[in-house]
Parts: sequence; C-alpha cells; structure tokens
Amino acid sequence: MGSRKLGVLIAGAAIAVAVSGVTPAAAAGPSASSADLSKIKHVIVIMQENRSFDSYFGTYPGANGIPMKSGAPTVCVPDATTAKCVKPYVDHADVNGGGPHGLGAFVADVHGGLMDGFQNAARNAPKGCGDPTNPVCSNSAVPDVMGYHTKSDIPNYWSYAKNFVLNDQMFEPNSSWSLPEHLFMVSEWSARCTQHDNPATCVNAVQRPGLPPDYLTKKPAASPVNPIYAWTDLTYLLHAHGVPWGYYVVAGTEPDCENDDAVSCAPVKQNSTTPGIWNPLPYFDTVRDDGQLANVQDVTNFYTQAKQGTLPAVSWVVPSGALSEHPPSPVSYGQSYVTSLINAVMRSRDWSSSAILLAWDDWGGFYDHVAPPTVDQNGYGLRVPALIISPYARKGTIDHQTLSFDAYDKFIEDVFLGGQRIDPATDGRPDPRPTVRENVKLLGNLAADFDFTQKPRSPLILRVHPKTTLTGTPNPAPTTALNDG
Repeated sequence: MGSRKLGVLIAGAAIAVAVSGVTPAAAAGPSASSADLSKIKHVIVIMQENRSFDSYFGTYPGANGIPMKSGAPTVCVPDATTAKCVKPYVDHADVNGGGPHGLGAFVADVHGGLMDGFQNAARNAPKGCGDPTNPVCSNSAVPDVMGYHTKSDIPNYWSYAKNFVLNDQMFEPNSSWSLPEHLFMVSEWSARCTQHDNPATCVNAVQRPGLPPDYLTKKPAASPVNPIYAWTDLTYLLHAHGVPWGYYVVAGTEPDCENDDAVSCAPVKQNSTTPGIWNPLPYFDTVRDDGQLANVQDVTNFYTQAKQGTLPAVSWVVPSGALSEHPPSPVSYGQSYVTSLINAVMRSRDWSSSAILLAWDDWGGFYDHVAPPTVDQNGYGLRVPALIISPYARKGTIDHQTLSFDAYDKFIEDVFLGGQRIDPATDGRPDPRPTVRENVKLLGNLAADFDFTQKPRSPLILRVHPKTTLTGTPNPAPTTALNDG
C-alpha cells in the first residue's frame, strides 16, 4: 500500500497492530441451536461500499469465483465500442473508477441473467460529473469494471477469509443504490410514507424512498422536508426487548447522490448528528419516539467502548466517503480503517462473545458472474463480499448458502429477540411491506457458520497498514495517523 505510515482519515483512533498467521479451509457444519447462540453477546455489522464478490474474492481458492480454466478466465463480456469482448483481468490500482450502480445499471449489468452488461454500462455512463461518486457516472475514461483485486492487494481481507468465514453467495438485499440498502440494513424495507407514526401510509419504494433534505440536486426544493420513515425498523424491537444498540458514523462525506438518475450532485457532509443516506435511523419515527436518537454517535465512541469492554449488544458501523472503498476512494484506506475496527474489537474483553459481520453494500458497477435470485419486487441485488469474524466462527470456512443482508437481521433477532421478526402480523406496528424478508425460504442461516463446541479462538491482530501490491496510492495529509506500531 505504499508507506507503512500512510494516514487514514478518521478521527480519534491510533491503534498498534501485529501480524498473525492463517490456516487452511474447513467444511461447514450444522446450524447452531438457540442455546448455543446465547454465547454471542455482541453483533457488530461493518458496512463498506461498492465492490462485487468477484472484484475482491474472484480468485479465492474454493469460492464460487470467476470461471477459470488453466488459470485463465473463461468468461468474456461484450464491449460495443470496440466490437470485442473483455475478460476479467488483474487490476492492482488502489483507486478504481467502477461503474454506474443504481437500478438502471442493475438491469443493464444483469441483462436477463446473462451477466454481460458491465462493460457497456460503464462505457455509456456519463463522465466528468460534478461529483465523481455519483452512482450514474463512471470515473474511468476506459472502463475498469472487469478488473479484480488479488490476495496481495487486499491481504487483510483474505486473511480474515482464511481464518474465519467467507460468504460467497451474499447478495445485496435490493437491486438499487445506497439509501435503499441502508434502509434494508436496519428495517428490511425501503418505502415512502405520507404520515408520521402511521405505517399504513407507507408504500414500497426500492428506487426513490423518502430522500434526506441534505441530498439536493442542482434544482433544490424551495422548502426541503425531512423524509417520513414511519414503518418498523429493527431498533423498535431491540428497544422493546431492552437490547442496547449503537449506530456509529465516521465524520466526513457520503458519496452517492439522492438517486441514480441525477446528472450531477455534490458530496454531502455527514456526522452522527447529520441524517443521510448512510445514516437514516434519525429519520425513523420509532427511534425518535423511543428516545434513542443519542444511540447514533461518532465512531470514536466505538473505539472507546471497545477498549472499555462496553460495546452494546448490536452495533452498526458506517464509513465516510474517504474510508468507504466507494470509487474513487482508495481500497487501501478502507482496508486499513476496517482492520482498525476489527483490531479494536479483538483487543477488547468483548471479543470472546462477539460476531463481526463485514460486507460491502452494493456491487459498484464491478463485474460479477452470478445472476442474483429474485425474492420480491425489491431484489435481491448483485453479489457482494461478506465475512463473518468471531471466536466461534468456523475456521477457514466458505459458506455457500444463499444469503442477503436480511440474514444479518435474522441472526440478530435469533440471538437477542427469541426469533421475533420485523413482521406486520406480530410486531405490533403493521406496515404494508411486501415480504417478511427474514422468513424467505431461500435465505440461509448464519448460525451454520459458528461452532460453539470449539474453544473461543484467540484474536487475529493484523497490521493496519499491510504491505500490498496496490499501485497509485494517494497520500493526502491525514487528520490522524493509524500507526503500525
């Protein structure tokens, strides 16, 4: 990654790290019982941005990766501009361009299940947008969406995969952009509502749910109005059962516009008191009515609570644009930031009872060869990288179950809520959501990725700044440096 002292743009964390080893893969076993799940006291969801499974783990041994024969890809997608096809190729660039990644791009990329629209979608995307992270745009004059990273580029992520669990059939829950995904992450739905505290007024909206007023286009509304998120979210059930939770936000910017049809937009500043597309919980009626707004907090509190051994039962952690891996933000910055979060948990006394669920929110326009299944009008979306890191995680396992982030909420509900679902028929706040996503028969169970008969494993502390083969790493002046120690 260049200099070992490269600064990562995050406030309030200076964590020393060491190197540890990796182990061979193991086979998955049976599901854990509810009694076994009681050994998990802390679930931490770390959500990064905009990478497909094939772009990060397409050559991971044993995974459902890029189709190969004799080490060469056997797949090739058309490029109408050159009248040729483009095969997946190794791309060591730290800064990638990616491609469009909204609902229209999803339809184009999937192309009826052929999975061959990526190159043309990137070719046809607008260039030179006011904000390079606009999801309708591409940041590369020559598309790089067929490029993929290798173990030597992202050694920490591959080390977590080899020592813990890699999910190779994890699909984004919705076939759209960041705001709907983050709404699904905390509530299993994306909707537009007309009345506060009246879930019956909500209607399905996978593409354009209620938009935060801080996300305005070139022609802003005269009087921006806060969106109404009146449907039920997971924090409502957690609060009702006395389960503490925290949502941790890195101060900085959010990269995506308010919809993937916008031609130009400006990056929007975020912090724990600024609701937005990566921080939607403050707009939920339930969070306000339950007096839980203070649970949305700065990420520095996450590091502090981990150090003190006082992490809540459920944590969600979202990055700033600079640390998100959302093109054109560097891969290396995101890997360093995520490593610092995981190291903080591993150094904590909470590690022995923790499950870290690490994923990337959407595919970012990058190639993936697996056609996503359809469970309702909202998705699934494309396949993304996902890892489970825990002292009870099955060592070196590749989980081939069909999953989406719905499995995260299902796991949290099974661990802390006795299996209660966000279900209009049983949760006391009936809303017209089309599907109780946690109950979809196709959805696998993360409990299968744990072995509670094993002795809790020791932490795997990794270098925040590992040596990599990434090229072109930018080196801005940091606000705080994470040193390797």
